[in-house]
Amino acid sequence: MPKPSPSRRGALSQGLVIGLVALLLLVILPAGCGVSKYNGIASNREAVDAAWSSVQSDYKRRSDLIPQLVEVVKGASQFESETLQAVVDARAKATSTTINAEDLDDPAKFQAFTEAQSELSGALSRLLVTVERYPELKAVGAYRDLQVQLEGTENRINVSRKDYIEAVRVYNTSIVRFPGNVIAGFTGFEKLPQFEVEEADTAVPTFDLTPDSE
Repeated sequence: MPKPSPSRRGALSQGLVIGLVALLLLVILPAGCGVSKYNGIASNREAVDAAWSSVQSDYKRRSDLIPQLVEVVKGASQFESETLQAVVDARAKATSTTINAEDLDDPAKFQAFTEAQSELSGALSRLLVTVERYPELKAVGAYRDLQVQLEGTENRINVSRKDYIEAVRVYNTSIVRFPGNVIAGFTGFEKLPQFEVEEADTAVPTFDLTPDSE
């Protein structure tokens, strides 16, 4: 049997090398793309966690201001005790209903948190509306300072909630589109529940803080 010529052996060797390179590319490129996609999803989830931290911080700031507000309002003559108690109760519920970043993929916990904060927002709004009927209370410097701080905090809450909504939108999109959905399925990334946009736009109303003239 005749032996292959040197040129033929060279051609075979070159073809083998090309085939091996092609095979490696078929294996390495998808793996590299998969790693890149995984890192992208992980980064998006980290952005969600960071945004959630800001949401929690702003809600805590509001919660810390409320006891001071309640104490100031208590000093008003004949102020509606039921309105004050509603704020105290709503705050107690909101502070006890917490959710960590690790539990954001639990719809039940997320809903409980958002409902508790919504109830507190409503109770606080009703309290501030009621204060409008007490011009002597509006003239108190401590109340006016707290009102300004609360309005600023509500604005910060709205901003942080909107940032969280956007972060969740980006993350959820990254795990439902191919190939992110495949990678998410293997690595345990789950879709996160979302704030309602209209809720994020709801803030405690602002008021004219100028004391009524007699």
